[in-house]
Amino acid sequence: MHTQLTAEEAQRRRRNKKIFGVLFVMFILGGVVNACGDDSSDTKPKAAAGTKPAAKPTPSATPSKISQADLDKALEAAGLPPAPKAAQRQAFLKGLNAIDTDIVHGKDDKAVSRGIDTCGILKRFPSDETQQIDQTNKRWSSPTHPEGHGLAKAAKILDVAHKNICPDF
Repeated sequence: MHTQLTAEEAQRRRRNKKIFGVLFVMFILGGVVNACGDDSSDTKPKAAAGTKPAAKPTPSATPSKISQADLDKALEAAGLPPAPKAAQRQAFLKGLNAIDTDIVHGKDDKAVSRGIDTCGILKRFPSDETQQIDQTNKRWSSPTHPEGHGLAKAAKILDVAHKNICPDF
């Protein structure tokens, strides 16, 4: 069954496509930066005795890192909050670990990224707490909980994200 999108939904989809495009490009650039990084491993061939080592090629253009300001602009354009400041970040991670240490499972940056995404869930379903909790449960999986941590913990995760990352949502 085909349903007609409202103008707001259509605009949100277009905006999300742009944001995901920006994030995809940032992801690709991050891979290029890593691929162009210094390789100090011992797997490089050694020069034969008495031979001159080959000159190291110089890149024609050095890839630049994406600034935090640009990243925050992309998040804002997607309707998401900026990356949390250090105190917010620590409070968020502490709150998650108080629920269950397997939620973060040692991956702080991944947890913060998921927290920002959880704020998007609050925006997408502003008056549907059941859907917010269900989506949060699906989003917050771990190797030992591939289907999520359950609805009770998901509600707590949602609350911690709301309080620490996006209190204005």
